[in-house]
Amino acid sequence: MTYAVGAVERRGILNRTKSVTLVGASANPSRPSYFVATYLLSSTRYEVNFVNPRLDTLFGKPVYASLKDVPGEPDLVSVFRKHDDLPQVAEEVIGVGARTLWLQLGLWHEPVADRAREAGLDVVMNRCVKIEHARFAGGLHLAGFNTGVISSRRQSAP
Repeated sequence: MTYAVGAVERRGILNRTKSVTLVGASANPSRPSYFVATYLLSSTRYEVNFVNPRLDTLFGKPVYASLKDVPGEPDLVSVFRKHDDLPQVAEEVIGVGARTLWLQLGLWHEPVADRAREAGLDVVMNRCVKIEHARFAGGLHLAGFNTGVISSRRQSAP
């Protein structure tokens, strides 16, 4: 089975998503989950939830000890956990009725993807939800950022 989810599929997943739950959210500004959280809260329409048993709040929002503690039914679950934790996390994601299991950059686990797909979930692996959202929202260009200062468009004369 192939696990390469194309751009059209990733865009469709992000377009239909209402909430994003970050499993492994961190209060450390040097961690990728912190950067992704700040982006999602400031630049998207998603309801954002956090899971980390060691935190109480993050960005003024409650942090839940586990996925089962998150109110409502999580939609997209973005995972920032080590490879060996992924089977357990996938079972939790399936158990709460989420629609999408999204494994962040560097995470690839085919047995986990098989299990989640068998349970009816969409699965994205080795992709950053922030980068993908920014790409489709027009906020990310080939250089990886959009300062608006450098442009390939011909400038009009002053």
